[in-house]
Amino acid sequence: MSQYILALDQGTTSSRAIVFDHGGSPIGSAQEEFEQIYPGPGEVEHDPEAIWSSQWNCVRQALTAARVSAQQIAAIGVTNQRETTILWERDSGRPVANAIVWQSRITTAECQRMKSEGLEELIREKTGLVLDPYFSGTKVRHLLDTIPGLRARAERGEILFGTVDSFLMWRLSGGRIHATDVTNVSRTLLFNIHTLEWDDELLRLFDVPRAMLPQVRPSSFLYGQTGAGLFDCAVPIAGAAGDQQAATFGQACFESGSAKNTYGTGCFLLLNIGETPIVSRQGLLTTLGCTRSEQPVYCLEGSVFVAGAVVQWLRDGLGLIGKSAEVEALALGVPDTDGVYFVPAFVGLGAPYWDPEARGMIIGLTRGTKREHIARAAIESIAFQTRDVLDAMHRDSGRALAQLKVDGGASRNDLLMQFQADLLGVAVRRPVVAETTALGAAYLAGLAVGYWQDESEITRNWALEREFTPSMTPAARDERYADWQKAVQRSLKWGS
Repeated sequence: MSQYILALDQGTTSSRAIVFDHGGSPIGSAQEEFEQIYPGPGEVEHDPEAIWSSQWNCVRQALTAARVSAQQIAAIGVTNQRETTILWERDSGRPVANAIVWQSRITTAECQRMKSEGLEELIREKTGLVLDPYFSGTKVRHLLDTIPGLRARAERGEILFGTVDSFLMWRLSGGRIHATDVTNVSRTLLFNIHTLEWDDELLRLFDVPRAMLPQVRPSSFLYGQTGAGLFDCAVPIAGAAGDQQAATFGQACFESGSAKNTYGTGCFLLLNIGETPIVSRQGLLTTLGCTRSEQPVYCLEGSVFVAGAVVQWLRDGLGLIGKSAEVEALALGVPDTDGVYFVPAFVGLGAPYWDPEARGMIIGLTRGTKREHIARAAIESIAFQTRDVLDAMHRDSGRALAQLKVDGGASRNDLLMQFQADLLGVAVRRPVVAETTALGAAYLAGLAVGYWQDESEITRNWALEREFTPSMTPAARDERYADWQKAVQRSLKWGS
């Protein structure tokens, strides 16, 4: 009987499940959105039961769509929205509160307090992260401090903590697996990326009991099997990784110096820097990549807050287009932007600037400016922000980029991809299989059970859909980028 790999892709706004064959091609999938909860300004929560039910519904629908039974599933891989924090009861498996989502700013005051105590540099050195509400550590502390009696129960080992991968594996296994992988744990602010252990000093600083923590495993690892009552047989659970690291693995970025960029609502660019961590001095994050053994792999990561979202704004805010897909045709109505630059700092600027007071700006307007120019400048802004991040990575690592692999919805925009290649001066390569996040989770699971033998087999599976090569002269490239940098400088600190 033919065998397949099932990938669970649990995202921020929806859950998905995809069945992959041995060639890395999807043969059946399902997706289901779930409710976003906003208790207060800047606060975002999810119902953990909605996360589980939507994910399980997708599993059943994907198997049906693929015409595959559980007996034909060689292994399950899990990939997930990172940093989102869930606490649940060890005995019952019931969540004790809503999940606090990575987007939530509910612990801003706590982060500011810790910064005022001079703890930021210590935390950065140990974790590779900035001290920000984005990450899990202060979320755990907030729940323990605000739910009566919860801290005492956690200290007794009655309450468990996990990111979404941990929660899903707990549910899939019927409560027999309480574990996480190195990529997810490296986003908690509680894990030392140098010693590869939960850090006692960090646990004291964030006041998190060790008794509630999951075991840390490689990303490709036989975690256990599904519990009774889910399928008519036990299926191995053999892979787990945070979404951006999973996409990096799915893109076969196995060599030091290889990089991928995901063009979604924002952009997430990860550069494989090998077995030695680099603590960024350029506003980037140092994070752990997917592993198959105890040997670590490190990545530099840069986050751009607004990428594809700028196209949504052209559609919903300005009404320049009716559908997002129309932006490319509109932008192609002019040969260039005619000197117009668009800095989409709607929520401040992320890496490498980290300026929450930056504001969006369109500059260079004249009486000759048309909506086509604005559309083209919006598309180019995505590529310019990626150049910002890659330049910072080059300064941190000393590594020059040979090529850039791309994925995500906006990577289907040929105009954007060609301008990205022009601006970077390297080839931009788009794969046939766009679902690289789920594919990465599938590969991790399949490697752990011998469905695929090694990374070279995965590399052979990677297929090029289109390559974009630079056509802009170095002088023109430098001139355009210098003008972009002038525009960014005018947007910084605007809201202060």
